[in-house]
Amino acid sequence: MVRAGIQRRAHRRGKAVVSRSGSAIGVDRAAIGGSVSRFWGGVVLTGYFGLFGVLLLWYAWLEPSSRLPTALVLILLVGPLLMPLRGLLHGRPYTHAWTSFLALFYFTVGVFNVAGPMVHPWMAWLEIGFSVLLFLGAVLYVRSRSLEWRAAVNEPIVVPAAHVVQLESGVPPRMESKER
Repeated sequence: MVRAGIQRRAHRRGKAVVSRSGSAIGVDRAAIGGSVSRFWGGVVLTGYFGLFGVLLLWYAWLEPSSRLPTALVLILLVGPLLMPLRGLLHGRPYTHAWTSFLALFYFTVGVFNVAGPMVHPWMAWLEIGFSVLLFLGAVLYVRSRSLEWRAAVNEPIVVPAAHVVQLESGVPPRMESKER
């Protein structure tokens, strides 16, 4: 009874409801995205670009290494941050998941730098802060996306009526052979 009401309302709006079992039309994962996952995606990008900027500022301008070339230090410490950039910008949950492990590396480096003598100790605290922001944002983004995905899979799929073939007999149409 409830399902018939949903179908009538959807039909009036020019859309049809298709059950998961009887439909060849799937749910587009990229289209799923609620306000919670968008918020955590913003937190991830804030932590990512903040960490990227702090490391560039620190190792290229404020405290360049006297023992190693600056380019080598930047490649070794800032280079790994470039790997997840595309996936983070596109909102891919798998990339967010393994970026959380990368954030733990930068957290460890920041703690190591806080313990040693430095000219600018606040830079190490910023590194720790942005790495924690990146880690928490990435983990909570993956969690919110998985919850939204589960919720979307359990709901009926609403598609435009033009994409659904209405069958009166309940038998699927036969495919006509083009070979004659």
